Amino acid sequence: MRVPRYYAALMTYGDAQDPLLRQVLPLGDELVAVAGFSRDPVGDLAARAGSGLLHKYHGRALVITTGACAVHCRYCFRRHYPYGDDHAGRDQWQPLLAELAARPDIEEAILSGGDPLSLSDTRLAALIAGLDAIPHLKRLRLHSRQPVVLPSRLTEELVRLLARSRLTTSLVLHANHPREMTAALGQALGPMRSAGITLLNQAVLLAGVNDQLEIQVQLAEHGYVLGILPYYLHQLDPVAGAAHFKVPDEQARALHRAMRDRLPGYLLPRLVCELPGKTAKLPL
Repeated sequence: MRVPRYYAALMTYGDAQDPLLRQVLPLGDELVAVAGFSRDPVGDLAARAGSGLLHKYHGRALVITTGACAVHCRYCFRRHYPYGDDHAGRDQWQPLLAELAARPDIEEAILSGGDPLSLSDTRLAALIAGLDAIPHLKRLRLHSRQPVVLPSRLTEELVRLLARSRLTTSLVLHANHPREMTAALGQALGPMRSAGITLLNQAVLLAGVNDQLEIQVQLAEHGYVLGILPYYLHQLDPVAGAAHFKVPDEQARALHRAMRDRLPGYLLPRLVCELPGKTAKLPL
């Protein structure tokens, strides 16, 4: 188990069913083998292109920057990923950048992991400078849960290095519950908004955490107050050890229909799933 003290302080003390605690607390349920739940649920291993690069979708490529995270989410779809064998470590950035430079069809680089904000600002600056130098790249996207569990990670230097990139930049956060949309997070995101960085949120639908209508409505509305627009609501990726978080598909669809009745269109995330070998996320 790994969880920052800031995030732990948001939990209700003594409540074993607290939705924030549930996301990080190891349970014996994780040891139960369930048919259809595997160690590589979305086909990441088949998409590896070397040097920490994953290429699944047209026009964009994902960079496994590190295997490190500030929090160990128990439902993580990469909980079994072989990070030791495949990530864009400091000595691998040149092969990675060379691979991207040789692919003029790729216009967007997506920094993921692990969590790219586990890297220092200095290391991120070097990587982003290398991406900036590739002429056909147009967009940069960072997927990170770190600001949600540790808002202080959003340093002034991080904002500066993202703002000075010539690439159009987005930060995709990962918040699953409205109690994660705190005033501290909003304050930390303020300079990002001022720098013109697009802020999006993607959540995972989790039984016992956010599978209720009011929770999803509040998640969207609280995020919007902080300048964050909903992006995706992911059906759980069937990773081994996370079956106890699964919400049945029909229940997920009914929840999304109810959300559509309650929320304006710009606050309604797309309900999607990811299937190995497909060329895009699929509507559920």
